[in-house]
Amino acid sequence: MTSTTNATETGSAVCPSGEGSGQAVHGYISDKSRYNNRLRRLEGQIRGIDRMVDEDRYCLDILTQISAATKALEHVALGLLEDHLRHCVLDAALAGGPLREQTLNEAIEAISRLVRS
Repeated sequence: MTSTTNATETGSAVCPSGEGSGQAVHGYISDKSRYNNRLRRLEGQIRGIDRMVDEDRYCLDILTQISAATKALEHVALGLLEDHLRHCVLDAALAGGPLREQTLNEAIEAISRLVRS
């Protein structure tokens, strides 16, 4: 039997869909390559910003690029959150029991972190 632990305790909670299978199944799995590609583009954007600083580029140009990278990262975060709500949270709500409360609390905490950032 697989036990689900709080993500903040271990850093890797198991989505209810992966319960008992021995493998974590997360809501973003069907879009994993799209997320990976977007994150690689973001990594390139960050390297570009670093290069701009090295080249002593104009402050506002650097800030514009930082703003664009921030928005792109927020877009990835919102997509992951939506996938989590539609997959993991919905599955936990349907399963009921203590897993439902735990998963809902984790989702609330994640939304709070995104809103604060």
